[in-house]
Amino acid sequence: MDFKIVSNSPDETIELGRKIGAKLKGGEIIAVCGALGSGKTHLIKGIAAGAGAKDSKDVTSPTFVIVNEYAGRLDIYHIDAYRLDSIEEFEMIGFDDYCGSESVVVIEWADKIESALEGADYIRIELFDAGQSKRKIQIQGAAPYLQTGPVSPPRAIKD
Repeated sequence: MDFKIVSNSPDETIELGRKIGAKLKGGEIIAVCGALGSGKTHLIKGIAAGAGAKDSKDVTSPTFVIVNEYAGRLDIYHIDAYRLDSIEEFEMIGFDDYCGSESVVVIEWADKIESALEGADYIRIELFDAGQSKRKIQIQGAAPYLQTGPVSPPRAIKD
């Protein structure tokens, strides 16, 4: 299921993430793409909070450590692919080990390693800058249970 959302602020982006995180069941892989400053970390902060992460306020991009773990109702593994130079490096961090029915893997800068996800059932979320703090967010491959429903704001938009 594919849909688009407009977020008018970082707080709305976090709230969208929170709504997604609250509906996660475990076993999901979420590929988050977007330019620098597009709101990827805000979205992931919300996803972690919605999934019950105790330390969701401390969510930051694991650019140098590559993987952060947030424990809660589900274990959230936040992988940052920004500094990875190859699919082999991505596989060497143990991606498969993080995937499980009681966990969710969220990959920031996933466009750098997306070919490694071929054949996997994953959700792709791309954020686009649409103004000073406004973002267009495109969600592809989401299971029906993840549809955020009527959210105002942010609002679902049609093509």
